[in-house]
Amino acid sequence: MKKATSIKINMLFFLALGFGLLLISCTEDTSEKEFSNPPESLESSLDTLPENKQTKEEEPEVKRLQVKYSIDSLTTKADVDSLSSRYSESQRKTIYALNRIEEYRVQPNIPIIIPDTISEDINLYSPFPKELQILDSIPKAVLIAQRIQGFALYENGRLLKWGPVSSGKQTTPTPNGLHYGNYKAKRKVSTVNSDWILPYYFNFMNFEGVGVHQYNLPGFPASHACVRLYMEDSKFIYDWASMWELEDDVIVQNGTPFMVFGEYNYDGPVPWLALSRDMGTNDLNEEELQTLKSYVSEYKKDPRNFREEEAGEEENILAENSSI
Repeated sequence: MKKATSIKINMLFFLALGFGLLLISCTEDTSEKEFSNPPESLESSLDTLPENKQTKEEEPEVKRLQVKYSIDSLTTKADVDSLSSRYSESQRKTIYALNRIEEYRVQPNIPIIIPDTISEDINLYSPFPKELQILDSIPKAVLIAQRIQGFALYENGRLLKWGPVSSGKQTTPTPNGLHYGNYKAKRKVSTVNSDWILPYYFNFMNFEGVGVHQYNLPGFPASHACVRLYMEDSKFIYDWASMWELEDDVIVQNGTPFMVFGEYNYDGPVPWLALSRDMGTNDLNEEELQTLKSYVSEYKKDPRNFREEEAGEEENILAENSSI
């Protein structure tokens, strides 16, 4: 009797164990199917949830809007005046920056490019890449692209800021090349015309007297070789970039590199109008990227770009590696 009871209990135990294993395996399968491909409603709700991951807020990612551009011909004075009623002040500021022009310079029969989505954050329309790996070893760099009349500021290869410029006109073009920030002045009198006052001037070609500064932007290259900027951009570069370091009038430390490159087509339409056909047409092309690579190579060969303590650290690292 005890033997039969024991057999019965064992049978019940194994039946319960088998049922439990079956239940667990079914539960696991259901869970995997449910969450490997969540339904659209769940995906939509997840998209609206706040991001809980810790991000580098001090280094915000620079993105670019996927927008469409159209050309507004502004054939009459009424068309020009209508910009004030159609767009807010911050939106108009973005439009003028994209057209490399001052507000008072917008006149009838001057076509302008207008995006279908207008943000006050000009970085969202950057023709410069958000990251340039070739610049990742350079703490700060100012890029001036003559073809598209724009500047960009990079910190270790990450885009910090970009904006419009007006570089040298055809008879007095801005010289291309790798230059360095030399001296700066909050107020400089032009050597070409003493009536011209140049706010927030930052020289990058000492003997030629060429630099960046605030002056009006007409929507095309118009300067006497200098690079014109909006006031807020000239102030930013003035505070952000570094000057040279001198000892007995000898350069012992270069300032921030100013990389000027590209060729402007003085005989063609302004390049930003082509955005209506192709939003990527103002992006840096392969030839321009190769030019920047050559500038970086030249930069790395100049010991005045590296402080003594940095050079010493590099020598120590090389020595340690060679002894391993």
